[in-house]
Amino acid sequence: MVSYSVKTENKNTNYILVINPGSTSTKLAIFKEDENIISSKISHTVGELAPFAKVIDQREFRTRIVENFVEEKCKDIPYLSAVVGRGGILTPMESGTYKVSEEMKLYLSNLKVEHAANLGAIIADTIAQEWRVDAYIVDPVVVDEMDDFARITGIPGINRVSMFHALNHKASARLAAKRLNRPYEQCNLIVVHLGGGITAGAHKKGRVVDVNNGLNGDGPFALERAGSLPVWSLIEWINTHDYSMDALNKLITSGSGMVAHLGTNDLREINRMVKEGN
Repeated sequence: MVSYSVKTENKNTNYILVINPGSTSTKLAIFKEDENIISSKISHTVGELAPFAKVIDQREFRTRIVENFVEEKCKDIPYLSAVVGRGGILTPMESGTYKVSEEMKLYLSNLKVEHAANLGAIIADTIAQEWRVDAYIVDPVVVDEMDDFARITGIPGINRVSMFHALNHKASARLAAKRLNRPYEQCNLIVVHLGGGITAGAHKKGRVVDVNNGLNGDGPFALERAGSLPVWSLIEWINTHDYSMDALNKLITSGSGMVAHLGTNDLREINRMVKEGN
């Protein structure tokens, strides 16, 4: 653990460290007020993450990455006002900013649902304690603003769930609204996140009223996600393969899609393979 001293000087300017752990990368940035003054994206290969049985086991690995970033890139930052991490798979909640608590970290540490976003609050709080400031999450993946009718499926008792890249969706939607010179709350937009998983959401006057569950199966297959599957074929496949629920969950959420077909979750590597005639 790195120990930092907090310099006693005029703190009228806010310096915020932002930590965004994704399935294939850890993105880091320092903001001076609303200006991004330092940023970095550290990509993680399948081989680097292979030793970790669960995503939560990556906690120390990714925390060291953040600490190295701070040591190497942030020498001229006089202090931090706050640390913000990507929100994980908590209970459904409204869009917004939430302070990290011990209860939140405990909940995220014991989740059966695997997702790199679960590390955001935990890592942010570790770094925040070193700087003696507060940690927060913003627009976690469980933001739920779906219309009730959008939850209905063809089988009573099976409902669609709002679980998507809310942080990027909301930020991109607000940026689009700004370019349109209109408040986000007055815009109707379609926003698509393309990453280790893919989510497409209908934003209606500031609320995401319909969106695919990019973690657990809805939508197109992506770098690491299975995406929507033929139901009967899936049932037959499960019946002929000896998979536990935990193993099946890991397969669908992080071991399928492009990585299952090509052995890599790096789109740059896939493009290289194509150019070389594969």
